[in-house]
Amino acid sequence: AGVCCCCAALRPRYKRLVDNIFPEDPKDGLVKADMEKLTFYAVSAPEKLDRIGAYLAERLSRDVVRHRYGYVLIAMEALDQLLMACHSQSIKPFVESFLHMVAKLLESGEPKLQVLGTNSFVKFANIEEDTPSYHRRYDFFVSRFSAMCHSCYPDPEIQTEIRIAGIRGIQGVVRKTVNDELRATIWEPQHMDKIVPSLLFNMQKIEDIDSRIGPPSSPTGGEKEENPALLAENCFRELLGRATYGNMNNAVRPVFAHLDHHRLWDPNEFAVSCFKIIMYSIQAQYSHHVIQEILGHLDVRKRDSPRVRAGIIQVLLEAVAIAAKGSIGPTVLEVFNTLLKHLRISVDFELGDRRSSAGSAAFSTSSKESDERIVQNAIIQTIGFFGSNLPDYQRSEIMMFIMGKVPVLGTSQSLDTSHLGDLGTRRIQIMLLRSLLMVTSGYKATTISNALPPPFLDPLLSPSLMEDSELRQLVLEILHNLIDRHDNRAKLRGIRIIPDVSDLKIKRDKISRQDVSFMKKHGQQLYRHIYLGCKEEDNVQKNFELLFTSLALTTIELANEEVVIDLIRLAIALQDVAIINEDNLPMFNRCGVMALVAAYLNFLSQMIAVPAFCQHVSKVIETRSMEASYFLPETIFKDKCNLPKSLEKHEKDLFFLTNKIAESLGGSGYSVERLSVPYVPQVTDEDRLSRRKSIVDTVSLQVDILPGNHTEDKIDNTEEITFEALKKAIDNNGLEEQEKEKRRLVIEKFQKAPFEEIAAQCETKANLLHDRLAQILELTIRPPPSPSGTMTITAGHAHYHSVPVYEMKFPDLCVY
Repeated sequence: AGVCCCCAALRPRYKRLVDNIFPEDPKDGLVKADMEKLTFYAVSAPEKLDRIGAYLAERLSRDVVRHRYGYVLIAMEALDQLLMACHSQSIKPFVESFLHMVAKLLESGEPKLQVLGTNSFVKFANIEEDTPSYHRRYDFFVSRFSAMCHSCYPDPEIQTEIRIAGIRGIQGVVRKTVNDELRATIWEPQHMDKIVPSLLFNMQKIEDIDSRIGPPSSPTGGEKEENPALLAENCFRELLGRATYGNMNNAVRPVFAHLDHHRLWDPNEFAVSCFKIIMYSIQAQYSHHVIQEILGHLDVRKRDSPRVRAGIIQVLLEAVAIAAKGSIGPTVLEVFNTLLKHLRISVDFELGDRRSSAGSAAFSTSSKESDERIVQNAIIQTIGFFGSNLPDYQRSEIMMFIMGKVPVLGTSQSLDTSHLGDLGTRRIQIMLLRSLLMVTSGYKATTISNALPPPFLDPLLSPSLMEDSELRQLVLEILHNLIDRHDNRAKLRGIRIIPDVSDLKIKRDKISRQDVSFMKKHGQQLYRHIYLGCKEEDNVQKNFELLFTSLALTTIELANEEVVIDLIRLAIALQDVAIINEDNLPMFNRCGVMALVAAYLNFLSQMIAVPAFCQHVSKVIETRSMEASYFLPETIFKDKCNLPKSLEKHEKDLFFLTNKIAESLGGSGYSVERLSVPYVPQVTDEDRLSRRKSIVDTVSLQVDILPGNHTEDKIDNTEEITFEALKKAIDNNGLEEQEKEKRRLVIEKFQKAPFEEIAAQCETKANLLHDRLAQILELTIRPPPSPSGTMTITAGHAHYHSVPVYEMKFPDLCVY
């Protein structure tokens, strides 16, 4: 015994102090008095810390192997107290021993030891060291904590405890590396590929995903400790909040891999929740990085099922909704370009499935088509939402960008639709116009020329976009969004005879000079589009309602006295279209046009407030309600309406007469001379290129709709009738008849003659014109005389004629 006591006295002091903190029975716990001695010794002699740590690690390893877990708990408690008490430079070697002991605990298969090691590591992570340790790495801890997050221990309570420990360990690693200025190590892809999926795996256990889709919540401490899903979410938010410009992508890409691997795009509630957390947690200036990553992943998964692509697009919509409120970076056009590209791909897939499954079951075909429609609707919704949240100057650029993608005859557009055929092109047109409709919603331009510049207006009003009822409806709705700057459209919804327009409380401003200039330049395009739109056979009630709203909004926003006269001419021309019926329209369409004219002239007469005009319009409407109610919108657009067999036998009292309107407006100071000139739409180059019936077929010769009643309908002429006046009138009539016949022959020739004959005639005329022009140029343009001589060719021989300088004539300004 004396020998043992002698040997013990020779042992180093730090070992004796360490041994003394361990009681004989581990249940008694750490010997506090001896622990205070050990702590005082460590603080007084910091150079001994590394040896103290090494000896404690040796004892702990031995106790772990021998399953003496009581002593293991005492050793870790001692390590924790030493770690918290010592903050000198010599703590670096001690930390290595400490981390080695924590690793030993995490490697053990005992859940209690794993939790114990995690708790010690978290305490260590919260200590701020004076200087960073660049040589220290945490690869093992990242791997081990990530594995603990996926624990499958049979006992559910212990499994939850291990997973919570793993999440807290990951949180400690993140905090420690940031504080140690070793951010580059933790953000490396090999670490993020372990950390992020581990957190997402636990976040999937949230029962109510939608309860935490906004900014970070502030749960109580008990909830954080007991709920691994909530703890993982908060750790995920903290991780993203610490991400910087250079490592943002490394943190986001593992999210896509996790969602792909677990097939969480369909359904995509969890994916949407994840990206809402991401967008709210990262710094606002980095939002465009996330959007770029989503767009890139959409390109990667473009061959996947429609529902997967729709899920990704809906995630993009949620991300864009948050990013549009802050900084969106340079990705505006990239977002729209990528979405439009996938819109074309979706239409291509839809048509391809329809062609390939022509002989298969109809159910599978319709199912695939409906899935692709889901993708298309998601794309349109995303485009519209993103565009509507942009500032006006960017929104106008996006409008031009989308309009440039619409396949229009005679224009170049970057979406290749040549292989899609007519049906595919129509689908693309509808999808893009629906996108454009959402982008233009709520757009308020100061002047109409800013909202409808010529590069945007020309393709929008193209004949290529009039070949389908739905296309025409979308074009008119887009025009309404851009023309209606005072939100009057809702008050004009539906086509009806408005008893008192003043009850609508229409908002309007004085027409600006810029708007007057716009109507002078482009008013005929708008009139022409409305005129041709009324003549389409496939018009339904909605088309007539939108045409009425277009006329009414043009009156409110853009009409001065000159425009009012043009609109009345347009209305009378539409009435003539319905009565004469040279286009062989169905009776419903003819009555619909008559009802449209009645509703509009009723609105216009009350807007300009000319009593005589209002009286004439009211009288015609009253007569129609008694004798021909099918000429009024309230009757013709009912489900069951008795249509007349013809319109030729109706009395003139049922029609709006030009001479009556001219009399009423002339007395109020309007310039009514142009009312006597029938409206004829402009003929454009697009009409000649279009596959539709050419507007050349529109006969410009206006026939009196009521033969036999000329004298009653004409305005009285007070000019004195003389022989010379009659002779002149006869001669003019003869010239007019000749001009009409000549015009008819030219039209008939270009419609019926063979192409070769027309081409040969045009070539002959061109050659003749070229020869005449050459002769004129030869006579007028000759080289000036030169002393060196001028060469002339006579009978194939060249001759030179020199002119002396004194005989040359110079201009007066060249002589002094």
